[in-house]
This record gives sequence, structure tokens and C-alpha cells, in this order.
Amino acid sequence: MSLPLLGHLDPTFIAAMDATSDMLRRVWGTANQRTLPLSATGSAGMEAAFVNTIHPGDVVVVAVNGLFGERMVDVASRHGAEVISVEHEYGTPVDVERVVTAHPNPNIIAAVHAETSTGVVSDIQQLGENKGDALLLADCVTSIGGMPIELDEWGVDIAYAGSQKCLGVAPGLAPFTISERAYERRVERPANWYLDLNLLGGYATGTTGGQRTYHHTAPTGMVVSLKAGLERIFAEGLDNVYARHAAAGKALQDGLEAMGLTLFAEEGARLAQLTTVKVPDGVDSAAVRSYLMEKYNLEIGAGTGEYASKIWRIGMMGHNATEANAHLVLSALQDALDHA
Repeated sequence: MSLPLLGHLDPTFIAAMDATSDMLRRVWGTANQRTLPLSATGSAGMEAAFVNTIHPGDVVVVAVNGLFGERMVDVASRHGAEVISVEHEYGTPVDVERVVTAHPNPNIIAAVHAETSTGVVSDIQQLGENKGDALLLADCVTSIGGMPIELDEWGVDIAYAGSQKCLGVAPGLAPFTISERAYERRVERPANWYLDLNLLGGYATGTTGGQRTYHHTAPTGMVVSLKAGLERIFAEGLDNVYARHAAAGKALQDGLEAMGLTLFAEEGARLAQLTTVKVPDGVDSAAVRSYLMEKYNLEIGAGTGEYASKIWRIGMMGHNATEANAHLVLSALQDALDHA
């Protein structure tokens, strides 16, 4: 990010963007031509996914098992969809049978792969195997780069993510991919100009003959930094990266239970890269978090919504996903609880 900036149509930058998109395809397990880093955060990836695929009156079934499923409902409804929200208890994975039988012929089925608000992973592959003619849309913000993903094999048509979690890059980009099947069903003139894939395609992948057409001034420093983050992942090896995340998460979760704390996410559906733990009775959640920040310069997240003061969310993501860091968190948290 400290390198001299390139212009957004500079051939060197275009080559860097193409290399970044190629690496995103490899991490995601897809051959989708239209795979690119959108010039915005992961939330814009969600917006792009819906604004380009929802026609007025389309039926969109959304699996809701956390905050980001709720946001999917909100975004889809704003774009004129008939939204069917399939509610789940927070801390539990998506019930595939309930979702795929919620409507006989939906246009889109949407779900969060790794729910950031609850630390739960859901079976996207099973959704893909039972989606029928619907497009399958997946939020991969917390899963990309932290656990195996095979979008094409799973039947995922549209996916988006963020740069700041397991990819280990600053926030500001939204990796995005859409299949040919989904692109053929796209909205011809989406209500959002900035995220219109018809326009973005000419810049990100080129028009006939490979000529790039100006759409917007891309954040070139961010794209180059994402390229560097992905190169670091591939230098380590994808399987090694996934194993490191798994080991760090297990060390943290085993240690939390050894301390007598209770994990929030359902056993068997717990993310390694984001652990949720219940705040003990009588403990001030915010005071513990402040203590960790002030004494150890260590930040853990609060819960969301009604769970804001009831759970902590602890990330083991990107270069921070190490067993040594897990033990640091455990030691610091024990100290904070002793002083609570």
C-alpha cells in the first residue's frame, strides 16, 4: 500500500487487477469470467449481488440465522423482491430442507456461508444440490481465505466477500463473482449505476477485443494490496492456510471451555476463524473488552442486536490466525475476568 500509486488504466495496474481476479477464482473454486474486486466494502458486494439479479416481484428466499441474513432481507426488499425470510435461532446453522421448501419456485435462494455475527458455518453445498432452478447467492465474507470453498462444485451462482478478514488485507474491497447462468438472468438496467455489472464488465474484463472502458477510478492501492495478500496465501499454500485457521480456532475454543466458559455456536457448526462465547453471568461485557484494549491492545468484538452484551466474538483470521495468538487471547481474557 505504500508503493507509488498507479493510474486505474495503467497497463501495469490492469495486469495486477487481472492477476488478482485470477487468484480470487482459485480461492473461491470457480471459473467464472466475471470475478473481480469491487471498489467498496463487503456490504457493497451484497448490494451488487441483489441489484443486478432482482427483477421487480422476484421471489427471494433468504436463510436468516444472524445479522447478515437479516441484512440480505433488507437489501432484497429494497430492490422490489417478494422476500421470504426463513428464520433460524441464532447460533444454529441453516436448515436446508426448510429453506428449499419455503417456496415452490423461487428466483433466488440466499444464505450466509460463515455468519459473522454468530460464528456459525452452514452447508452451502447442500443448498446448491437442492436449489432447483433458483440462483444460489452466498455471503462468503468470513469464509473466503479461511476455509475450503468450491463455488462451482457447490452450485453457487453469485458470491461476495470482503478484503479485511481471512484475506488479511485492509477493508475497502469486495471480492465478487457471478456465473454465466446468473449473468444471463441479470437486470438490464439496475437501479444502482455504480454497481451495474453491465458497465463494470467493460472495465474489469474488457469489451470485445480486450479494450478496457472507463467506469470509475478504482482504488489502485487497495487492489495491489489485495494482490499481495493473495500472493502470501498462495505462497503458504491454501491447504496450509486452512489448517492454520483450523488449529488456531480449535486452540482458542478448547481453551475457552477449559476456562469454564460456554461457546455460543452450535457444536458441529462452529467456525474456526470466528469464535462466539457467552459472557458469564454478572460480568460486564463492555468493561472486559475495554480492559483488554487498554492493557493488551487487544480487541475482541461484542455481539450484535439482542446479543450485544451477551456474547463476545473473537476472530482468528488472516495472519492473526495462529495458536500463539489464541493462547495470548486466553491469557489476557483470564486476566480481564479476574479483574471483572
